[in-house]
Amino acid sequence: MAGLGHPSRPAYIAAMAELDPGSAGTVTTIKWRFPTVHPEGHKYVAIAAISSLVCAFMAWETLAWPLLGVTIWVATFFRDPIRTVPQGENLIVAPADGLITLIQQVPPPREMAGDAGLGSEPMTRVSIFMSVFDVHINRTPIAGTIKSVVYVPGKFLNADLDKASEDNERQHILVERGDGSRVGFTQIAGLVARRIVPFVKNGDMVVAGQRIGLIRFGSRVDVYLPAGAAPRVSLGQRTISGETILGVIGDADAAKGRAL
Repeated sequence: MAGLGHPSRPAYIAAMAELDPGSAGTVTTIKWRFPTVHPEGHKYVAIAAISSLVCAFMAWETLAWPLLGVTIWVATFFRDPIRTVPQGENLIVAPADGLITLIQQVPPPREMAGDAGLGSEPMTRVSIFMSVFDVHINRTPIAGTIKSVVYVPGKFLNADLDKASEDNERQHILVERGDGSRVGFTQIAGLVARRIVPFVKNGDMVVAGQRIGLIRFGSRVDVYLPAGAAPRVSLGQRTISGETILGVIGDADAAKGRAL
C-alpha cells in the first residue's frame, strides 16, 4: 500500500489491526456485533456498576435503579463500534459522529498555521458537534503521518458556540500525506467534557479512519479542509466517524445545499 498518501505496508497492516483488532491479514464473514466498550471507559462503567450494586445490597432502591441507568449510559457513551472506511486516497472522512453546526471560511488556528502547517490563507472549517449520546471515539480524516499534536488549555464553554474554537480547552492534530497535502482537525472540550484523551503522537503513521482519541463527555471537532477541497456536507447533516465523506482533496465542486 506504499504510495501517494499512504503509509508503508507494515505500518498500514498495524494500523488496520488498530481499526479492527484481529482482522488484519485475515478474511472473515462480516456479521453484526454489539459495540464493545473502549478500555478508556472500563473504570467508569465499573464505578457506576459497583455503586448500583452497593445501593441494591443496602436496599436503597431509590438510588440503585438510577445508578443502574447511569451504568448503562456510561457503557453506551464509551461504545466503540467498527466502522467501514470508504476507499479512495483523496477522500477526507469525518473524524467524529455528530451534527454539522458550522461551515465557515476562517484563518487556520495559529497552532497549525505557517509554512510547516496549514499556511495562512483562509480555509473551510467544518464543525461537528457531539452530544452526550454520540460515539466519542475520534478518527483521523486521512492517511499519513502525524506532524503535530498540540494541546491548549482553556475554558469549558458550550462547544456549539463559534468562539469555543478559540476559548475552550482543545487539541490540534495535523496529518500530512505522502504528497505533502495536509489536513488539520481540532478536538474541543465542551460544557460537560473535561478531558481530551489522545491515542497518537508526533511521527505516528495512520490510515484513514484510524482511532486517534476521544473526548469526555460531549464536545466538538473542527476539520480544516485544504485548498481545492470543497465540503461535501451541509449544515444540519449528521456524520458518522470514519464513514461520512466531508470532502475530496483536489475537488473544488461545492456540495448542493451547502451553506457558509
